[in-house]
Amino acid sequence: MRIFYKVFKWLSILAVTGIVAGLIAAASIYYYFSPQLPDVETLREVKFQTPLRVYSADSKLIAEFGEKRRTPITYEQIPEDFVHALQAAEDSRFFDHFGIDIKGLTRAAYQLASSGHIQSGGSTITMQVAKNFFLTRERTFSRKFMEIFLALRIEQALSKEEILELYVNKIYLGQRAYGIQAASTVYYGQSIEDLSLAQLAMIAGLPKAPSANNPISNPENAIQRRNWILGRMLELGYIDQARYDDATAQPVTARYHGSDIELSAPYIAEMVRAELYEQYGDDLYTDGLKVYTTLDSRLQESADRALRTGLLAYTERHGYRGPEQQLDLDTLSSEELLDQLEEMPAFGGLIPAIVTEVGDKSAKVITAEEGEVELTWDGISWARPFKTVNYTGAAPNKAADVLSRGDLVRVIQDEEGNWMLRQVPKVQGALVSLNPKDGAIRALSGGFSFTLNKFNRVTQAYRQPGSNIKPFLYTAALESGFTPASIINDAPVVFHDVSLEGNWRPENDNGKFGGPTRLREALYRSRNLVSIRLMRALGIEKARDFMLQFGFEPDRFPANLSLALGSADVTPLQIVTGYASFANGGYKVAPYLIARIETATGEPVFEAEPSLACPVCEMTDADPETSHAAPRIISKDGAFLIYNVMQDVIKRGTGRRALELNRGDIAGKTGTTNDQKDSWFSGFNQEVVTTAWVGYDQPTTLGRREYGSTAALPIWIDFMRDALEGTPESAPDAPEGIISALIDPSTGKLAYPNQSDAIREYFRRDQLPQERARSPEEQMAPPTTEQIFGFGG
Repeated sequence: MRIFYKVFKWLSILAVTGIVAGLIAAASIYYYFSPQLPDVETLREVKFQTPLRVYSADSKLIAEFGEKRRTPITYEQIPEDFVHALQAAEDSRFFDHFGIDIKGLTRAAYQLASSGHIQSGGSTITMQVAKNFFLTRERTFSRKFMEIFLALRIEQALSKEEILELYVNKIYLGQRAYGIQAASTVYYGQSIEDLSLAQLAMIAGLPKAPSANNPISNPENAIQRRNWILGRMLELGYIDQARYDDATAQPVTARYHGSDIELSAPYIAEMVRAELYEQYGDDLYTDGLKVYTTLDSRLQESADRALRTGLLAYTERHGYRGPEQQLDLDTLSSEELLDQLEEMPAFGGLIPAIVTEVGDKSAKVITAEEGEVELTWDGISWARPFKTVNYTGAAPNKAADVLSRGDLVRVIQDEEGNWMLRQVPKVQGALVSLNPKDGAIRALSGGFSFTLNKFNRVTQAYRQPGSNIKPFLYTAALESGFTPASIINDAPVVFHDVSLEGNWRPENDNGKFGGPTRLREALYRSRNLVSIRLMRALGIEKARDFMLQFGFEPDRFPANLSLALGSADVTPLQIVTGYASFANGGYKVAPYLIARIETATGEPVFEAEPSLACPVCEMTDADPETSHAAPRIISKDGAFLIYNVMQDVIKRGTGRRALELNRGDIAGKTGTTNDQKDSWFSGFNQEVVTTAWVGYDQPTTLGRREYGSTAALPIWIDFMRDALEGTPESAPDAPEGIISALIDPSTGKLAYPNQSDAIREYFRRDQLPQERARSPEEQMAPPTTEQIFGFGG
C-alpha cells in the first residue's frame, strides 16, 4: 500500500509538472506569437469584396461587374437548416466551444503523430474565420498556432452569430461564388431562403472541397458528401428520419446560373461602368456599389426590339447575302455539329443554325438549343439575292434557290412560334429616349447587338444630321423676327464660298423648286434652299451661335452655309438632348443616366440633382441653384411656335407615316444626308423625346430609296407606340403672347374676307401681318390712279 502511495505521489507530481510545463510552453508560445497577431476588432468593419451591380429605375438588375460573385446576408437571413447542415459538416460543437475544439485538435495531433504531417487540422468554424480573414493557407505549425490564438480572441470579441455571419459570407464555394447567397444563386438560381434541405446540404458540403464536391462538375462526389452531411444531421438530432429519407432521395438539381440579369441593357451597363471607373478605379469592382439608373425597363425592351426590327426590315428590303459559312455535313457527326453551334453566339436574338435538309418550300435546320426545327416558306421567300444596296435579284421560287445543305445561317422564332430565316445586318442604328423635363435617359440602344459590336452609336458615333438640324435653324429665325408665315423663295441659287472650295449649287431632295414658300411649309417639306436663305438672312455666325446653345460641339459645327443642311458632326444623344428643348418649352436640360448610388448595405452615396424645365421657377423668381432650374434658351413664344410648326411635319410633311400613332400632340423632323448615308427621325411630345438613326459604321449609301422617313421613322414609331401607350395627349397651349389669325397660304398675308382656302396661323402679337391679301376680284380690277402714280387723282 505504501508503495502504491509513493507511485501515485510521483505520478501526480509528474502530471502537475507536465501541466505546468505545458502551461509555461503555451504561455511562451502565446508570448512569442502575440505581437504578430492582427487586431480582431477589424472584423467588425469587414467590407466584403462585392461586385458592382447596375439596376434600372424599377430595380431590375442590368449588369454585375466584378470577379467575385457575392451577396452578403445577415445571420437572421440564414435558414436554420443550413446552420445545422454547416455544423454537421464543419463544426458540430460550434455553439458550445470557446473557439477551439479539444477533441478535434487531439484528433489532428494523432494524425500528425501517426502520419508525420498535418491532415485535417481540427479547425473549428471560428478558426476558419481566423484563417480566411487574417492568415495564409499554408500548412505550418506557426500558422496553426496563430490560428488557434486568433480564434480565442475572436470568440472574446464577437458573438457566435457574428462569427457565423462572417464565415458564410466569406467562404469560396466554386463557380466564382463567394458566400452562401451567391452560391445559392449560381447553383440553383434562387435565394438561400428558398432552397430545399437537400440543396442546403449540398451547399454545406462545398467549403471543404469546392471543386471535388461541385454538384455541376462532380455530381457523384457531391451527392455522397451531401448524403453524409444529412446522415450527420440525423445523428445529431437536427432532422428526423422522414426528412432524411426524403432529402437523400432527391436528385442533383444544380446547374450553372449566370448573373441573374433581369433586363438586357449592355450599352447602358458599359456607360455606367466607364463613368464610375474614372472616380473609383479598381475598387469599383469590389466595393459592392448599387447603381440605380434612370432607365425604364419596359421602354428599354421596346427600344431594343424596335431597333432590331427596323434594321432587320432594312436588311430584308436589300436582299439575302448568303450563308455565313458552308459546312461539309458528311464529315461531321451530330455531336460535332452541336459543339460548333454551341460555340457560336447569338446576335440580337438571331440564333446560329445549320441547314440539314432542303425541301421544295421549306427547310430543316439544327440549332444548339432547340434541336432540329423547320423553316416555312413564309420565313424563306423574302430572300431575294443581294446585288447592291440598290438592286436585288429575282424572288426565289423554291427553298433551294436560297438554301443548301450545310449552310450556316441565322434563324429567329416569331410570336406565333414559326421559325424564320434571317441574317445579321451589316447596317447599324441607334435609338435614345429622354424625359425632356429633366434629361433622364429612359431607353438607349447603341446598336443591333452589343455582343457583335460594343461601339455605342448613341454616344460615340458622330454623324451628319442632315435635315434633322433644320429645327434649330428655324428656331433661330423665329427668335429673330421671322414668323411661320414669312415668305422665303425656294428657287435655284449658286454660292461661291471659299470655305466650300468653289461654287456650290444646292438642291432640294426631289430636285424641284417651290418658289415663294412660307417658313412653316418649308420646314415640313424640308426645303433645302429655304434653309440656306434663312441662314444667309440671319448671318452664318449668328445662326451658328444660336444653334450651339443646344449642346453641340463648336469644333464639329462648320461656319459656312452647308451647316443649314446638316453638315455638322453630332451624336444621337446630342440631337435628342437638343430636341428636348423643343419638347419642354425652351429649356436646356442635360442628359443623365445615374439616378442614385448606394453602398452594399443600402446607404446613399450619390443622388442626382438634374436641372429641371421649370416654368414655375421663372414665375416665382426662384434661385436657379437651389431650385435646379434649367436655363431658358428659347423664348416661351418661340418654343410654342417651333413645336406647332414641327407638328405639321407629321400632319402633312415628311413624317406623315407617324399618323398611324393617332396622336395630335407629336412633332418631329426627318433627316437624310447626301447620298443617303445617314437616316434620322427625331420626335416628341411634352413627356418624351426620342431620336432614331440608321447608317453604316463606315459611311456609305443606304440605297437610293432609303430616307429618314423609310429607314429611321419606322423604328421611332415602333418605340413611341409603347412609350405613349396609355398617356393622354400633351400638346402645349398657346402662351398669352401668341394669337392666331387666318392667312392667305400663298402670300402669308391676312386672308381677305370669306377666303375659302385661308389657313389659321399663329403669331406673336406684335408680328401679326398688317397687310391683307387681295381677293381674285381685286386682282382682276384695273389699277387705280393711286396704284399707278402713287397719289390720288
